[in-house]
Amino acid sequence: MSATSPAPLVDEPYRQSADEIIAILETRRQSGLSRTEAAWRLAHYGRNELDAVPPRPQWLKFLDQFTDVLVLLLLVAAMVSAAIWLQERDTALPYEALAIFAIVILNALMGYIQEARAEQAAAALRQMSATHSTVIRDGDRRSIPAAELVPGDIVLIAEGNTIPADARLIESTSLQTVEAALTGESLPVSKDIAVLSGTPELGDQHNMVFSGTAAVYGHGSAVVTATGMRTAMGRIAGMLEKAPDEITPLQRELGRVGKTLAVTVVLIALAMIGTIFLVSDIHGFAEIFDVLILGVALAVAAVPEGLPAVVTAVLSLGMQRMAKNKAIIRRLAAVETLGSATVIASDKTGTLTRNEMTVRRVVTASGSANLSGTGYAPHGDIEFVGSPSPDAPLQLELMRALTAAERANNAVLQERNGNWTVQGDPTEGALLVAARKAGLFPEALDARFARVGEVPFSSERKLMSTVHTDAEQSERLIAVTKGAPDILLARCTRELVGRDAVALTEARRAEIMASNDALAHEALRTLAVAFRSLPAEHADHGAFAEDVEHDLVFLGLIGLIDPPRQEAREAVARAQSAGIRCIMITGDHPVTAAIIAAELGIISDGRAVTGAELAAMTEAELDRTVREVCVYARVNPEHKLGIVKALQRGGETVAMTGDGVNDAPALKAADIGVAMGITGTDVSKEAADLVLADDNFATIVAAVEEGRAIFANIRKFLRYLLSSNIGEVMTMFFGILLADVIGLASTAASGIALPLLATQILWINLVTDGAPALALGIDPADEDGMHRPPRPRGEGVITGQMWAGIFLVGAIMAVGTLFVLDAALPGGLIEGSGTLAYGRTMAFTTLVMFQLFNVFNARSDDRSAFHGLFTNRWLWSAVVLSLLLHAFVVYTPLLQQAFSTVGLGAGDWLFCAAVSSSVLWLRELSKIMMAPADVPNGQYDRSPLR
Repeated sequence: MSATSPAPLVDEPYRQSADEIIAILETRRQSGLSRTEAAWRLAHYGRNELDAVPPRPQWLKFLDQFTDVLVLLLLVAAMVSAAIWLQERDTALPYEALAIFAIVILNALMGYIQEARAEQAAAALRQMSATHSTVIRDGDRRSIPAAELVPGDIVLIAEGNTIPADARLIESTSLQTVEAALTGESLPVSKDIAVLSGTPELGDQHNMVFSGTAAVYGHGSAVVTATGMRTAMGRIAGMLEKAPDEITPLQRELGRVGKTLAVTVVLIALAMIGTIFLVSDIHGFAEIFDVLILGVALAVAAVPEGLPAVVTAVLSLGMQRMAKNKAIIRRLAAVETLGSATVIASDKTGTLTRNEMTVRRVVTASGSANLSGTGYAPHGDIEFVGSPSPDAPLQLELMRALTAAERANNAVLQERNGNWTVQGDPTEGALLVAARKAGLFPEALDARFARVGEVPFSSERKLMSTVHTDAEQSERLIAVTKGAPDILLARCTRELVGRDAVALTEARRAEIMASNDALAHEALRTLAVAFRSLPAEHADHGAFAEDVEHDLVFLGLIGLIDPPRQEAREAVARAQSAGIRCIMITGDHPVTAAIIAAELGIISDGRAVTGAELAAMTEAELDRTVREVCVYARVNPEHKLGIVKALQRGGETVAMTGDGVNDAPALKAADIGVAMGITGTDVSKEAADLVLADDNFATIVAAVEEGRAIFANIRKFLRYLLSSNIGEVMTMFFGILLADVIGLASTAASGIALPLLATQILWINLVTDGAPALALGIDPADEDGMHRPPRPRGEGVITGQMWAGIFLVGAIMAVGTLFVLDAALPGGLIEGSGTLAYGRTMAFTTLVMFQLFNVFNARSDDRSAFHGLFTNRWLWSAVVLSLLLHAFVVYTPLLQQAFSTVGLGAGDWLFCAAVSSSVLWLRELSKIMMAPADVPNGQYDRSPLR
């Protein structure tokens, strides 16, 4: 597809009827396109996507690795070194120049590979979280990626869906969409199927829906008229700027740390260069150049300029692991926030429970009936309490109640290869299954009660109604309503008893609510059903409003069961042990909610607060309530938002689940918005940070654990990189200052007394900061990660305790390296007998091994390095690889000349290893000394069970 926006396939579809559009596009209203035809059109018209910004060529991405100022200085230094060699010809090859150039190239390759992996991980995540659409193909409903839609597809639109393409409406039941993205109009626009005349503006094309807008009420179906760049959104895509790359708070903080460290190291390098000029007898340009290149090399080695790429790679790889475990992260920042979550506020149905709704009992005026069977297979028996005869009033009432439940329903029950599934709401699916168990089949009901209108469900009304013709009594229409028992009963004036509708007395209302409470005490979710007759002249199709939900005839109560998930019970306990408080928020009866919450271990006192009670509270009362109460029932989305804000006012970091359109504000307000991947609407998914592919509470807790592990790993490689780099800086700085004391000055052949050369510093940076640091980034999660309290809100990625450990390790490295250097050289505090090349090789090797021992220290600030020592095989592989690479530098003749090294004996290696291992033992000792007192049992338990 071209970015110049090709002409639409159908010119002005709003001016033609739906049937005319269907004929033009050669599709079918009931069966849609065939899969073969859809595949051909997809190949012909292209994917339903806006043209992307052309990807940056790979060679340019590689060149980007050389744009850093310090790297450019190194390249200049390599060229100057080569020029000096050409003038002096003191060696067979320009070894120093070649070594610097090779290290710069290898560093660039590492950075390029890290960024490429991060991009691949991000692309995979975008594919996982791609929007899907429900279409009719070959006569079946199916969910397909929105990118695979083609002109002529019949799309089904429900409340909460994002409209996937431009389409002409075929059916509209109170459908309203928000088109602010296209027109700037914030209020919902009502949609209908009437043909328009003239040339109305985009916002006035009421029989069209447009790509990128959202359905916020009602439902309908439409035939796709334009996809991709042919849509209205595509035609303005050229005016949209490319969205900037997302920068997370963690990356911003690391950027600040990196800049601070860069300034500090540059100042230290300048001070060191100045010190060298003051204390050394320097002659000629070559020696001056050696001093300057040393300063640049030290700055390059000490400044972790690759941190952003490493952090992005670790975050992205962690997000991929989460996605494989059914938790799809939509925003990088959520990974950081997950680790500090202190409250998880979850819906009940489908998240804490199995979402396998089954009707267990129906209660009517004359008694009750129990239904057997589980799941969506329509197999089971009906047991009438009291065993009435076939013509008894109870059986008639049961059939009327289940007929109403089946008609006021938008779900579809499907059977494929013996497996029964529900397309739509699980509760509505359970009602369809119950009706079939009673012998009520959709074909017969459709023939008599054809739907002519609907008043869609609203979370504010807690009701849903449909209007039908009656083939046996053509002079009337029938409106059937289902919803929350207390809400629906208030709108009823009569009750069906046998064949008669009798007036509802206050005593009878009290009996019905007592029955409702009894069902709730059995952990059954309850719905009520009712109906009323309307005159036939009321049949202004599709124009029915809430006024049909009054003067109703009460039919009965329906009790459904949705058992708690076993894994949710375990996840609640795991969250509580991690100091995370679990809250249940549901629209169910408070007694039902309290029973399920108690089974899951969320509460023990049976207390539940209702939405009505929340609405009557002052802000101060609400703040106090959310600190004490863990179960909220009969709530609407506005109450959810209030709960989130109250928890945040109390300093909590809140993860909140939601699935409906009206949940979007609460999901956005929460620190971590969690949308349901199966039952959630597109609007809720767009507002969320995390999407659960399995709608399972246990997946949220697993995501929190993974978030903690990712953040911990970022701290691990930060601890490792910074302590190692500071060790290099201290070694060079104090080595120059103490050159006379350690015998370095007297051994130096020229006026420059350097403990290590620039090429050696760069090599240490390459072999120890590369593979080992990345291996730390994929370290397995700590066993005790979920037995610690959440990270305090606002705590930095590098804490004071971390900085103390970093500087302690750096100091140990510097002291040990200079000790080995002193012991290898004649003079100084410890008499040695080696040459300067030997002494530098020993110091070089010691500093490398120091850092490889330190990688095990860096796994924790307070836990022993020997705990779980062999759990990360990649870490051991990285350490072995680094040692082998260093051995090549020590023993290969060409590399010996490039890095000014000499071969070492076995005793030398043992001496270097013994000294460098001191960082392990001394850090172990410091961990013991700085360990806090034992935490009393239960200190981190934030649940009300304590």
